[in-house]
Amino acid sequence: MKRSKIDARIPRSPDLLLPTFLALKNLGGSGTNREILGEIILITKIPDDVADIPHLGSTSMTELSYQAAWARTYLRLYGVIENSARSVWSITSSYSRSDLPDPKVIMTYASEKQRIGKPKLLNSAFPAGVETGEKKNQEKNSEYPDGVKPWEVHLEDVLHSMDPFGFERLAQRILRECGFSQVEVTRKSGDGGIDGTGKLKINGIFSFNVAFQCKRYKELVGASVIRDFRGSLTTDIEKGVLITTGRFSKAAREEASNPGKQQIDLIDGEELIVKIAEFGIGVRQVTTYEIDEEFFANI
Repeated sequence: MKRSKIDARIPRSPDLLLPTFLALKNLGGSGTNREILGEIILITKIPDDVADIPHLGSTSMTELSYQAAWARTYLRLYGVIENSARSVWSITSSYSRSDLPDPKVIMTYASEKQRIGKPKLLNSAFPAGVETGEKKNQEKNSEYPDGVKPWEVHLEDVLHSMDPFGFERLAQRILRECGFSQVEVTRKSGDGGIDGTGKLKINGIFSFNVAFQCKRYKELVGASVIRDFRGSLTTDIEKGVLITTGRFSKAAREEASNPGKQQIDLIDGEELIVKIAEFGIGVRQVTTYEIDEEFFANI
């Protein structure tokens, strides 16, 4: 991702080491990226407008979440936290009942480990003619924190350049993969913001009529978009799903889950990319091998 001057109000990753550790403690020792970020915002008392500042070059990630991703990476390298295949982070047993070490010590160790253990490509893992491209990709990977990958950034650009109806058909495919049936794209103008409808059956018994709206936004999706979409839902619609390539503001998320109103489920750009990868829609997983030089040097 491109680098630029960061807003001075946003904490840098070294300053987020302790808040990240405390956030996981508050969450019972484990949490998802979004849960951890929410706790960090509460702990550091970061204003909503600052928390919503986007990371340069990204439509689905804020600068705060980017800095938090690096903080998690450094904590993982030091052995304070670990993550599962489902991107759930947890405090390791070594630190579950202890305080966080000096952040300066963590940063020094993590930086050195990144330098020494920088992954190198094992060429035999790839067919002839593929090594050069994969090597470039792997070198680029080392410039990103855990949970942020170059292919995700590229996919963001692809999604934004899609034909509008093509993006709606993509949403249709994703909803079908999620278990929806009779999913149809309206393709009508002046349809009140509803881009498609479908049915969702729970446990093979309970069925819900669902309407969805697709927003290929690069900017923040505000609460007014949620209100407008909710207002377009007819009485036969029992559930609304709003899908965007961008991000939802805190106010938008609060509006969507307002207990006094019809609930709107939200899928932001980050979750959208996760779903695309999970179902293998237009993407192909490439397995690589990394050489752990530190292992061979110390065995």
